[in-house]
Amino acid sequence: MPHKRMSRWKAASIHLCISATIALCVGALLFTLWYPPPYFEAAGASVLMLLLIGVDLVLGPMLTLIVFRAGKKGMSFDLAVIGLVQATALVYGLHVITVARPVFIVACVDRFNLVTAEDLDPKDLAQGRAPAFRTLSWTGPRVVGAPVPTDPAERNEVIKSGLDGKDIQLLPKYYVDYTSVVPALLKHARPLAELRRINPHAGPVLDRWLARHTARTDTNTVWLPLMARKTSLTMLVDGTNGKILGALPIDPW
Repeated sequence: MPHKRMSRWKAASIHLCISATIALCVGALLFTLWYPPPYFEAAGASVLMLLLIGVDLVLGPMLTLIVFRAGKKGMSFDLAVIGLVQATALVYGLHVITVARPVFIVACVDRFNLVTAEDLDPKDLAQGRAPAFRTLSWTGPRVVGAPVPTDPAERNEVIKSGLDGKDIQLLPKYYVDYTSVVPALLKHARPLAELRRINPHAGPVLDRWLARHTARTDTNTVWLPLMARKTSLTMLVDGTNGKILGALPIDPW
């Protein structure tokens, strides 16, 4: 058998290389599809990712280093058990991360809200008015609007639901196309000059962003808060048509 001529350090190194390759593939999937920047940190996935990588890169190779001994009887079984434990931990970690992935960015009155898959009750999701509002995205969050209902009974229902801890952004039956809420949203949007004033750290970040987007200026770009699970971001939008330009890691408060 090949492992009869292999040292434990070489075996652990091979295991580490395999684990690192898997970690890179998982990381690419997370950062390009499920958690596109800058939503990774905002959705609280950084801790989950560190745990996942820690398990993948440390648990398996470390156990291999401990138990491996050239010529040991039953070595193949031991390695198979280690691989199974590592695979189980990886699958569980991926499950936790996927249910926490962002699926909607909901524009509500004067702000945006980042909604994750686990935030939505399947019964509420099934009440979405359009097919896109009834499914959970696997390719980054979809942008939608959620205007406050004009009907008094529905408005009271939303207020009651909010008091119970389920605000309108968690009720897909009120979702609409983002374009339909743009006029009302822009009434609450604020100039970049105000953001620079209320947050001294915003200036350098905004200047770097504006330098990369030469068509954007302090006068044609406005902003609104973007509320997320772990932190708040700043969403930049076109001051004329409400087109979303990107979210920046700036505290809007």
